[in-house]
Amino acid sequence: MTKVKIKIEHLGSSGLKIVEASGRLGVFLFNTLSRLWMYRFPLEETIKQLLFIGARTVPLILISGLFTGMVVALQFYDTLIRFGSVDLLGAAVAMSLIRELGPVMAALMVIARVGSATCAEIGIMRNEQQFDALDCMAIDSYHYVMLPRLLAAIVSVPLLTAMFDTFGIGGGYIVGVLIHGVSDGAFLVGMADTIVWNDVLMGIVKSFLFGLVIMTVCLSKGFYLHIEQKQSGAVGVSQATTQAVVLSAVLMLFVDYIVSSLML
Repeated sequence: MTKVKIKIEHLGSSGLKIVEASGRLGVFLFNTLSRLWMYRFPLEETIKQLLFIGARTVPLILISGLFTGMVVALQFYDTLIRFGSVDLLGAAVAMSLIRELGPVMAALMVIARVGSATCAEIGIMRNEQQFDALDCMAIDSYHYVMLPRLLAAIVSVPLLTAMFDTFGIGGGYIVGVLIHGVSDGAFLVGMADTIVWNDVLMGIVKSFLFGLVIMTVCLSKGFYLHIEQKQSGAVGVSQATTQAVVLSAVLMLFVDYIVSSLML
């Protein structure tokens, strides 16, 4: 009976921690976005973050998009040729990339490159009490540090997704048309006739929400390092970074399902 009681208490404690962490995440997002109307727009710092989150991620996005499109085209070609429907290859590649693979894969690349680095940076700032120093100088941490990064992610991820889709379709064209000899007219016309505005809109909405979710989780995990982590220093930063990457990826996939279910 005692073991059962301990397990129930452990389960309840875990549930309370999840609720508490969810509340912190919501409060953090509200406090950050509310600074848009409370202070002058942080243009200079936002441009710096656009360079870090967006421009410096472009090579990774282009390379991963190209090879993702090539793999998708190869798999679809092997399937469609069995049914004599290889002319649908362009439509299949474009639809899978624009609706699903493009936003998800681009977001995962952003998590890997930007999310982990951002969480570690904010966590180190918390360890070194830089946020306390900003408060002492009457500088709002949410406005000066958090808001530019969040805005830059919201702007950058949709643009990176569009690049991923473009190079992915190009990779599909290389495999389908140049390697396997599919008619280029059938590839391009089938793609143009099949893709509708709702498909593009779904990719835009997903990438916008993915950018919001990823940066909110990574920033908050670093900012609340002193509350959520039992250990400080390098160990605490590493644990917070790991949790941020895992949680942002899981929440991103959850949001992906919700948006797909609502827009299909």
